Amino acid sequence: MKIICIGRNYVAHIEELQNERPTNPVVFLKPETAILKKGAPFFYPDFSQNIHHEGELVLKINKEGKYIQKKFAHRYFDEIGFGIDFTARDLQDQCKAKGLPWEISKAFNGSAPIGDFIPVSELPDLNNIDFHLTITGEVRQKGNTSLLLFDFGTIIEYVSKFFMLKKGDLIYTGTPAGVGPVKPGDRLEGFIGTKKLLDFEVK
Repeated sequence: MKIICIGRNYVAHIEELQNERPTNPVVFLKPETAILKKGAPFFYPDFSQNIHHEGELVLKINKEGKYIQKKFAHRYFDEIGFGIDFTARDLQDQCKAKGLPWEISKAFNGSAPIGDFIPVSELPDLNNIDFHLTITGEVRQKGNTSLLLFDFGTIIEYVSKFFMLKKGDLIYTGTPAGVGPVKPGDRLEGFIGTKKLLDFEVK
């Protein structure tokens, strides 16, 4: 199982981090060891002082495929969930400044909390899905798939050129604006519409 993540996929988030707008999806990977399941707590690591939350919709791949055409992409996932792409922003900034890869800031243990999934059949319009993240009861991020730079079909078509998709793979589809630091004691809850899919604490 692999975790494929898409960066810079919401304009407002690109602007808040002062990044360049991409012409193709920005892709990076997390290992299976990044997964944090079943509401398990996230333990703040000692190698960073600036861990940021990035709440995202997550596609669960349901069959094998490569070089998938956009028009067939919907056949390759039938569930959507909510996940967090935790980012050690201080490490990421240090790596970027030196022109180095920044996997250590994105792919560390527990950096991909994942919640429950709901069937695509419960979502009438994949191009109009509301989702949000609260931290200790306060809404910190709100997004809608109508604002994606690259929609689900485009993402699957693009990444499947480079990586064969296999059943159980996860695709984190990008985060909206509002990212920021977390601290021990925070409780993170992720929602699609009004349905809570993710709930865990930072320790």
